Amino acid sequence: MRLPETIRVKLSSEEAGAISMTPVLSREMPLRELVELMLDFTGKDPSRVHELLLRGTLVIGASRYRWAGWDADLEELTQMLSLLPSPQPERLFDPEHCVRLILHGPALRLEIGKQSVCERRFLRPRSFWDALMEIAGECGLTYAGYSYRERADRYRLEIGASLAARLASSASLLRYTRLGEHFRNGSVERIEFLVERSNA
Repeated sequence: MRLPETIRVKLSSEEAGAISMTPVLSREMPLRELVELMLDFTGKDPSRVHELLLRGTLVIGASRYRWAGWDADLEELTQMLSLLPSPQPERLFDPEHCVRLILHGPALRLEIGKQSVCERRFLRPRSFWDALMEIAGECGLTYAGYSYRERADRYRLEIGASLAARLASSASLLRYTRLGEHFRNGSVERIEFLVERSNA
């Protein structure tokens, strides 16, 4: 069956251990958008994407997507996937196009906008972002792949003991006290930077 431009998708919330009473939303969703949600799990593997389209269901976190499954044309699907971005490990980190950060720790996963760490406190000549970029320049960031869901390249900064101490001392530059606490108490073990492609 030929690939449609849009597909009617029902979106509901999955709540573990309880019967969810949240409403089911239904909307016309661009096929590309639905496929991009799959690719972080399947990669650009046409057969795996074909299997999910046929199955008609996808669970991401607490969200369940459902649609009328169909036998998608594998050749067209392969062509569609070839037009989507691919990971580029050689791609250099571009701070200008960084849009979000994700803080990771044993009991922490916090997404924040870049602007939250760029804002300067009153009479402070530097921002926390300035301090973070100084550290990143010294230590280097590791390319961690392309996120199709976020439409961005991912770069990681692993936080060892010495870096944790530097970030803790720089936390006073943050305008948001609660955000600074994550760095002061050492709960951040890794920072992930999401960078949109300027030519995408």
